Amino acid sequence: MNFTPAQALYTRPFLLLCISHALFAGSFNMMIPELPSYLSSLGGAEHKGLIIALFTLTAGLSRPFSGKLADTIGRLPVMYIGTFACVFCGLLYPQLAFVSGFLALRFFHGFSTGFKPTGTSAYVADIVPDGRRGEAMGTLGICFSIGASASPPLGSWLAKQYDINAMFYASATLAVLSMLILIKLGETLHEKQPFRFSHLKVGRHDVFDPKALPVAVVMICCYISYGVILTLVPDLSDKVGVENRGTFFTIFTLASVTPRFFAGKISDRLGRVPVLKASAILIAIAMFAFAMAESKAMLYLASVLFGLGNGVFSPAINAWTVDLGDPGRKGRALATMYISLEIAIGGGALIAGWFAGHLAGVFYFAAATSLLGWVYLMWRR
Repeated sequence: MNFTPAQALYTRPFLLLCISHALFAGSFNMMIPELPSYLSSLGGAEHKGLIIALFTLTAGLSRPFSGKLADTIGRLPVMYIGTFACVFCGLLYPQLAFVSGFLALRFFHGFSTGFKPTGTSAYVADIVPDGRRGEAMGTLGICFSIGASASPPLGSWLAKQYDINAMFYASATLAVLSMLILIKLGETLHEKQPFRFSHLKVGRHDVFDPKALPVAVVMICCYISYGVILTLVPDLSDKVGVENRGTFFTIFTLASVTPRFFAGKISDRLGRVPVLKASAILIAIAMFAFAMAESKAMLYLASVLFGLGNGVFSPAINAWTVDLGDPGRKGRALATMYISLEIAIGGGALIAGWFAGHLAGVFYFAAATSLLGWVYLMWRR
């Protein structure tokens, strides 16, 4: 099928944005598998749940600001702020090698995902045809997954082959490359305003888009599992004898790539809700598999199932957010979605940290919350 220029998706700006997004994903995902053991080596083993929770707390708190700024000063400045946070933290982790310093940096590092994905999603919504929005989000997700899958094993290898600081500096380097690519892009916000401090004043209407409430409910229910995974799978990998903790993240993210090729297109044709219902069931099944994992094979199977579920979920929930939100305030709707994402991941991480001694029980809990998301979608229908 041939598309007119107005319908074209794979334009130069879109492809450059995809590459930048992949490098950004690689930057902050690279270090995740090694952080629990690193914090333990600093004497903060009891704070493992805060590794992800602090990161997501800042990301969630910054969403209202990033959404408003994306709709006022432009998409690109918001992306620059998020990418710079990765550069800054990657360079400072080696300098603040003590528990309080590390946790402070994890808190600040959250600005990266609080800003960059919001600006990126708004930029994509500006440049792609409405009828191919789900496909576009799926393609963007594929690029994110490529960066997220390739970097964790590299980070673990650098930490073992050299030292943990080599991994931190490599993370900063990827973020710099992501930022350099953004220079090649032009701003898409037509009524861009100069920055004023009044833009940092946010009210209730800037924080939450009521039209996106269904998105927030489903996101929280289904993504608690992600916070649980990020916190507990490194320990589960050690338990079943996986030497490179980044292996899970590679399998999971590679498995999430395949469904992104068709999940977005299917949601464009059949609707977002049927696709989201299928993904909620897949995520719940994966959580049951993690709870029963006693071997490498079972861990890898659970990783594949979780990747498939998230690969189906992500493009559909992104496209659904833009569908439901106010067309003139895409940044606010996307901020609402990302705030709920951070609440889910941070909450899941805290629960996992508190009950880390009961691995199976935490995974069963995550399965139940995902099924609750499926029930909500059925009820909403």
